Amino acid sequence: MQTNILSAVARLSDRHLLDEVKRLAARERDVTAELIAHLAEIEERGLHHAAGFGSMFEYCRDALQLSEYAAYGRIEAARAARKFPVILEMLADGSLNLTTVGLIGRLLTRDNYREVLAAAKGRSKREVEELVARLHPQPDVPSSIRKLPAAKPVAAQDAPLPVAAPTPSPSTLPPPAILPPAPAHSQVVTPLAPDRYKVQFTVSKETCEKLRLAQDLLRHVIPDGNPGAIFDRALTVLLENLTKRKFAATEHPHASRAPAPGSRHIPAEVKRAVWNRDGGRCAFVSEGGRRFM
Repeated sequence: MQTNILSAVARLSDRHLLDEVKRLAARERDVTAELIAHLAEIEERGLHHAAGFGSMFEYCRDALQLSEYAAYGRIEAARAARKFPVILEMLADGSLNLTTVGLIGRLLTRDNYREVLAAAKGRSKREVEELVARLHPQPDVPSSIRKLPAAKPVAAQDAPLPVAAPTPSPSTLPPPAILPPAPAHSQVVTPLAPDRYKVQFTVSKETCEKLRLAQDLLRHVIPDGNPGAIFDRALTVLLENLTKRKFAATEHPHASRAPAPGSRHIPAEVKRAVWNRDGGRCAFVSEGGRRFM
């Protein structure tokens, strides 16, 4: 039956296809909210223990066949919804999603939950991370440069497999209230506090040498060689150069000649005017009134 879905979908009209996707998304949100409510009650009654599982994480992963990431997110949402049932309504109507609940769930209290949920309503992940940074600001991370370890070679296909580790006994399993750490995300920019961000990336040896040289040359203005300050200065110069190259931006623009009839050339002054008018964004607006970012 499932193998015929694609062929059936291919026969839908554009309008019907879009309407059907909205209906399915709404149904998925309803089912997700119901699943979260059921998981909360299962943990409350301890039924996962009766089923032979040492934790809710094991139950969701093995009995429900959820991925590690999906299990973690749904358990976090279930625990938050148990304390604040309004979360289930917001999950069902789409004003919250599981990612948002995972970010703010542990910061909710009886005193702030209404305000925080209202602030997170309909927000993107990046916006919710900004909210979390305001609610629970973190100190600046120390500047550091370290060499990454060499990549481990991949074992050959005919190499002997390592001996499997023995299965832990139920007594050694973590208590049900403890979840494994959330899956790591390769996030480049992470809000720490209002107007403060952690930026993380990997560079080559040549780039690292350029940074160290820049630190030496800027000791008179950046005595501690802070990479963040150097990064800011470098980006400022880069953006100025890119703007000049792409839009011929200048403090003293010259009047350009009118293009020849039939020419597709766009004068620099027109590029600058359009860029400033639209804030560097695409000007296309869809039938529903949505403008591309």
